[in-house]
Amino acid sequence: MEETSTPRAQWLRGVLDMCLLALMAEAPVYGYEMTVRLAEVGLDVADGSIYPALARLRKRGLVETERRSGGGGPARTYYSPSGAGMRMLRAWGRDWGEFATSIGAIVGPPAREES
Repeated sequence: MEETSTPRAQWLRGVLDMCLLALMAEAPVYGYEMTVRLAEVGLDVADGSIYPALARLRKRGLVETERRSGGGGPARTYYSPSGAGMRMLRAWGRDWGEFATSIGAIVGPPAREES
């Protein structure tokens, strides 16, 4: 079986919506800023992944948008979680905690390297 992407990239695809909602829950944020903030914590996500995820969240009623002037540049769309989005984020956060604990119980701490 040929590996087409790293496990980390596959895991991120599975939790991208949750990560985006979590960023928005801190303060309204625009798409490119989300890409930068994810990269700052080591999660490299292309714009081509962010915007379809945001559209998906919006279609599900989990985010609200607001157009703001870009301070001399083009207007930007800022995203924030709706009430339903905040409830979903809390539920996903609980699920993630349980899932990570279960995986941790199987995988355990990293093995020490042999010298």
